[in-house]
Amino acid sequence: MRPWIVAGCLCLVLPATALSAGKKGMQFWNLTGETLSDVALAPVGTREFGANQCVNDKDGTVDFDENLVIKGVAPGRYDLRLKDVHGRTCYARNVDVKADETFSVRDKDLVDCAK
Repeated sequence: MRPWIVAGCLCLVLPATALSAGKKGMQFWNLTGETLSDVALAPVGTREFGANQCVNDKDGTVDFDENLVIKGVAPGRYDLRLKDVHGRTCYARNVDVKADETFSVRDKDLVDCAK
């Protein structure tokens, strides 16, 4: 009788585990060609930038071609402020951020860059 109980429990737990494993959360894919030390998001048209998302990375930066987990941000359209390790600050405007998807910013998307 016990094997049937264990099998029944596994049938209930495994599908839930598989569903949650498929969700990766929001991620930023850095295609700017630079290592970034600060990535912050603000609702489009505002200057209300949130926390530095690079704190979510183990080394505090996001290298070129690296993904960064975005936390504490609702899906929507955002302006991004990106600071690289050389002190340059740039912006990417009107970026669509979706739940459980990866969004990217390329060098060609950067505007208003200044050191």
